[in-house]
Amino acid sequence: MSSSGPSRSPDVTWHRGELTRERRLEALGARGGATVWFTGLSGSGKSTIAAALEARLVAEGRPAYLLDGDNLRHGLNGDLGFDQAARDENVRRTGEVARLFADAGLVALVSLVSPYAAARGAVRALHEADGLAFLEVWVSTPPEECARRDPKGLWARAERGELSGLTGVDAPYEAPRAAEVELTGELGVAAAVGRVCGALERPTYAR
Repeated sequence: MSSSGPSRSPDVTWHRGELTRERRLEALGARGGATVWFTGLSGSGKSTIAAALEARLVAEGRPAYLLDGDNLRHGLNGDLGFDQAARDENVRRTGEVARLFADAGLVALVSLVSPYAAARGAVRALHEADGLAFLEVWVSTPPEECARRDPKGLWARAERGELSGLTGVDAPYEAPRAAEVELTGELGVAAAVGRVCGALERPTYAR
C-alpha cells in the first residue's frame, strides 16, 4: 500500500512496513478485504441495508465494519459542512479510511449519500491503485419514496423551508452510471443483502 495522491502533505515520505498484505491475511486466516460503497438519497435505505450486511458477513466469518456517514460526522468529519467542497472532502476522508480497512482484510461498508460522481470515482481510483476491490452499490429508491419514509425528518424540514441543501431537493445527486449493484426501492432488506453478498462472491471480490 502506498499514498501518492494530491492530498499528500508536503515534506513527508511514505514509510513502508515489513508486512505484506498477503502475509497479514495468511496470519489472520482472512480473505481479501474490499470496500462496498452504498450511495443514494437520504431515506433510501443505505444504512439499514449496510448494517444488515455487516451482521451477515460477520456471522459468516468474514470481518466487516460499517462506516456510516452520519456517524462519521460525529467525529472524523464533524468539522465539515454540506456545500460541494465539504461533501467531496467528506467522501475523500471516508474513502481513505475505507481503503485502510480493506487493506487490513476487512470489508468496509460505507453508507454515504456521496452525491457527486467525481468524488466517488476518486475513491474507486484510490482502491484500484492499491489493488483493492471496490464495489459501488446504488440504492436507487426514488425521491418520492425517500420523502415518504423520511426517517430523520429531513425531507419534511426541507418542504417547510427549514432546511436547505438537501440532496434531491435543492442540491444535486449524480446517479452512478455503472454501479456494480443497483438496489431498487421495492427490494426488501434481506433480498438487498443477498444481492450484495452475491456480488461479493464474484472472483474479483471473493479473493
